[in-house]
Amino acid sequence: MFEYFPGNYVWNLGVVATLNSGGTIDEVDRACRPLLELAGRGSDLGTGEFMAAWRRVADQLEEQAVDAEKAGHPRTAGQKYFRASVYVSQAERMQSAKDEGRNAEYLRSVDLLVRSLELVDPATTRVEVPYTEDGVDTSLPAYFCNASADVTPVPVMILWNGLDSTKEMMVGSGFHHEMAARGISTLMVDCPGSGEALRLRGLTARVDTEAWAAACVDWLETRADVRHDRIGLAGWSLGGYYAPRAAAFEERLALCVAWGANHDWGEVQKRRLAREGENPVPHYWDHVLWVWGEDDVDSFIARAEDVHLDGVVEQITVPFLIVHGENDRQIPVGLAHRSFEQAVNSPKRDLRVFTAEEGAAEHIGLDHLPLVIDHIADWVSDTFAELDGAAPR
Repeated sequence: MFEYFPGNYVWNLGVVATLNSGGTIDEVDRACRPLLELAGRGSDLGTGEFMAAWRRVADQLEEQAVDAEKAGHPRTAGQKYFRASVYVSQAERMQSAKDEGRNAEYLRSVDLLVRSLELVDPATTRVEVPYTEDGVDTSLPAYFCNASADVTPVPVMILWNGLDSTKEMMVGSGFHHEMAARGISTLMVDCPGSGEALRLRGLTARVDTEAWAAACVDWLETRADVRHDRIGLAGWSLGGYYAPRAAAFEERLALCVAWGANHDWGEVQKRRLAREGENPVPHYWDHVLWVWGEDDVDSFIARAEDVHLDGVVEQITVPFLIVHGENDRQIPVGLAHRSFEQAVNSPKRDLRVFTAEEGAAEHIGLDHLPLVIDHIADWVSDTFAELDGAAPR
């Protein structure tokens, strides 16, 4: 993995994620160069300075975008708004859950991205997925990329994020563009515990993620431009638990992708307590308590005991793809093999482990994101086509 900050895994992960999500090397370098000395002090110190440095680059880009828009150059403006959103989003991700200013930064990343979409990607729009939790009606914020040229029904992939990413980062990855090029729409959702659902609506994570899947499928079934029998689900990082869990119990899903095999996330938390493996974000324990709505580490660890797929993936009866990096320093590659070995009732189960030699060997392939995305997109497209040639389930 490219290491701008030698020895600081967490900050380096943010850099490579940015460079693989539309950031440019010059702008990232200008944001990071003032931080080199701070980075040597660990991942938790200096995150406020990290935000400020990246914000300065985003400010410059936004000013340039406004000028381009006034000059009648919407494409130039849209591209600059997009990169500004990427930088703000990635820097906000690094902040403490206790930082009162992070929601304002997050809202700015949303605003910048929406302005970009309006100018350069009008097929992708903000939507709300109705969702009820504990008897309270609310909704899950999302982006929908419509691959249907008219109202012709086309297949769709639902994409869920993980512990610390957002739907804006899903858009930044470009996954939806690869799906659309293959005639498949994409619904990118901030589930409870992530992104806007957590930050602005107070929705925290839960074990029984089939509840989120049911809400997403219900909403998609209201659309005339979606094939209701060809709805797939992918989840990256902690989504590698969320998605297979949902696919085991939501029977309307046609296929599933674990983008990082989070087969036993509860066990991973115990390893992190023992300082084994790497954390994905600074201020880690504050972050997980926020995501799961717990007050202390002991209660969180007790709850995390249930976040595993033993006895669950056996209940997946649709095609199932697992992708993982052999050098994933957060989630051991052995968990990918465990998911694959246990998914005995999937009619088509595939495991793809990316190596250091080819790239994408780190967590969810953030060091070479296009390689992973191409593989998933081809597998999804091929599998939907195979299902069309097979007898109905």
